[in-house]
Amino acid sequence: MPKKPPQLSKDPFVSRESAKYDRPIASREFLLNFIESQSVPVSHKHIAEYLKYEDDERIEALRRRLRAMTRDGQIFRNRRGGYLSFDHMDLVKGVVQTHPDGFGFLTPESGGKDIFLPERQMRQLMNGDRAAVKIERFDSRRDRREGSLVAVLERAHQSVVGRFHRESGIEFLIPDDKRLPHDILINRDVGHAAKAGDIVVVRITEYPSQHGQTIGIIESVLGRDNAPGMEVTIALNTHDIPHQWDQAVLQEIEAFTGQLAKADKKNRRDLRKLPFVTIDGADARDFDDAVYCESRDEGFLLYVAIADVAHYVAIDSALDQEATRRGTSVYFPGEVVPMLPEILSNGLCSLNPKVDRLCLVCAMEINRQGAITDYQFFEAVIHSQARLIYEDVAAAIFQTNRKVSPEIKTLRQEMENLRQVYEALAKARKQRHAIEFETSEVVFIYNEQRKIESIEPSQRNEAHRLIEECMIAANICAAKLLKKHKIPTLYRNHEGPNSDKLPNLAEFLSSFGISLTAEKPTPEDYANIIEQIKGRPQFAMIQTVILRSLLQANYSPDSKTGHFGLALGDYAHFTSPIRRYPDLLVHRGIKYWIRQGKKGNFDYDLARITSLGESCSRYERRADDATRDAADWLKCEYLQKHIGQQFSGIVTGVTSFGLFVQLEDLLIDGLVHVTALKRDYYQFDPIRHRLVGEMTKRSYQLGDRLQVEVARVDMEERKIDFDLIKSLSTNADDSKKTRVKKTSWPKRKGKKTSQSTRKRPKNKKQR
Repeated sequence: MPKKPPQLSKDPFVSRESAKYDRPIASREFLLNFIESQSVPVSHKHIAEYLKYEDDERIEALRRRLRAMTRDGQIFRNRRGGYLSFDHMDLVKGVVQTHPDGFGFLTPESGGKDIFLPERQMRQLMNGDRAAVKIERFDSRRDRREGSLVAVLERAHQSVVGRFHRESGIEFLIPDDKRLPHDILINRDVGHAAKAGDIVVVRITEYPSQHGQTIGIIESVLGRDNAPGMEVTIALNTHDIPHQWDQAVLQEIEAFTGQLAKADKKNRRDLRKLPFVTIDGADARDFDDAVYCESRDEGFLLYVAIADVAHYVAIDSALDQEATRRGTSVYFPGEVVPMLPEILSNGLCSLNPKVDRLCLVCAMEINRQGAITDYQFFEAVIHSQARLIYEDVAAAIFQTNRKVSPEIKTLRQEMENLRQVYEALAKARKQRHAIEFETSEVVFIYNEQRKIESIEPSQRNEAHRLIEECMIAANICAAKLLKKHKIPTLYRNHEGPNSDKLPNLAEFLSSFGISLTAEKPTPEDYANIIEQIKGRPQFAMIQTVILRSLLQANYSPDSKTGHFGLALGDYAHFTSPIRRYPDLLVHRGIKYWIRQGKKGNFDYDLARITSLGESCSRYERRADDATRDAADWLKCEYLQKHIGQQFSGIVTGVTSFGLFVQLEDLLIDGLVHVTALKRDYYQFDPIRHRLVGEMTKRSYQLGDRLQVEVARVDMEERKIDFDLIKSLSTNADDSKKTRVKKTSWPKRKGKKTSQSTRKRPKNKKQR
């Protein structure tokens, strides 16, 4: 039954509208309430008459507000111009994900399983669009709902970057983003200077329709694909990552001098005499954490000092709004797009040695078993004594036979205290059964022309783990404090296993004699499995499958979820406010508690924090996708110089169309197509992640070592083809070199065979 229309005189937000506008109109809340009360769609004219608007100015303002509410997905406008509530239509709103084969899925904003969208429903949609769909049927065989498009609420792309082509008089763009599988026609009525093969930015003028293709005009020419730094330029534009400071931000940072004023140090604890140090990578430029530890009879007093970014970035300032848009700093190989301008990220907020810096400090009492028995947060000023490098610290305190740098010699006792508190924290970590994944990554070595000379493996050492444990301890305390005092904030939540993947994981593990019987596995279950497989030749392969069974961590105001991977009930990101917006929000909550002592009138309510959690999680994934794309580009560019050369590699993925192989040391992924496998027809076994020959019973599976030859590199598609030379594993003897048919890649709409990308390991910048 429709509810009673609201009375015009009872708009609860009339005072807010009056403060914002000279001639206010009904608030969005009032209009939504009115539309929900109607049993039929209501027109703009009908609403204006109900509101008794007679002057053109208010009638036009009402029209614009209704259109804005439609754009934001609050209401729906039908083909006849009538407005109605989504509640009346039983529609589901969400974000669209496209598949290269033409179909797609809608991820509901309200949660729950994705909704399948057939190809005919996807013709008007692009990846990332926000849409409203109606559930048409339930596919019981696939256990999924199928929907039909009702309305596109918000377009994800105003412009698209890609390669410009001209064929038979037709000009078009092939998007760099492979989630946009359809080409974009170029309007030839608008002139441009692009040449075939150029990387360009196209502004969309006509979005796809049921019977029409996407059309756009060339907005700018970025250059040729072999230009230095082009991989970063493409990634930034493809993923719409803000990378230029607007005028408001530039004007705001003019007030910063780079020096601390006396007033800045007032009402802070003076810790400048304590020998704090920063420990980071050799190429780090921003230092947002410093540590100091004292040894006591009952344990340790550990100080973790974090740059007080909140002191400089005021809520809702131009700097804050820009940081919200960015969400995170983006770390490309050899380059960073910071969340905050350099005067802050590398200056006032960077804990550089031998200068005073403002900090928010977490002081923790830790016993010899690694348990945090008490903690305290306070604002302070510190004076870092040294900027230390991971490798030097590891050599000094974990490798006693190594030469120690003069800087560390003067801090020998402090380094020893840090080593001992780390060992205690690591002991507690093991006792709570945190999952210990072993991951690898590489660094790119450039020449003067910013072209890759070599790719070298990067190894984590005990000094990395030392700092990681100190930061985790501070993060735990931050979460506990905010949770205890019920101050809205963002927690770093990790729900754990994906329930849909658990049956396959259990069956896969059973083939190696490993049991996983729990319906809801605990961190201890996962940790025990990792312990069981250590030392096995299949370790990397099994670990990969286990890792893929876990859901992705996210930011949320939910204080009950905890962090599955770390086996923690309370966890928030506190330690990197220079480069992560959630950390800045955590700082604001803690500083508010320090000054107010209670929840009170905090600037953030649950609704605002929830919205920020969604955007921060989304921007984190955006940054990961962009850096992965840039790294893939660089790897392809590097292997172009090595076509015909042979490498050893590990099978990291198995599909019906072939094997994805990652080259050892280089960590570059490519495809051995199924047609390249020797004299047999191969069947795909998805449970055991392998291909099995029908006649020979020879199998290739995850974790197998193969010798491969680089056959082909396609920079445009970022695909690498390998020829199989021989197996280096015992289960598939293919000792003679096999000359194979060159791979013929499917067309763009066919099976997805793009280069597999390795999930980046969590390092200090991503904890």
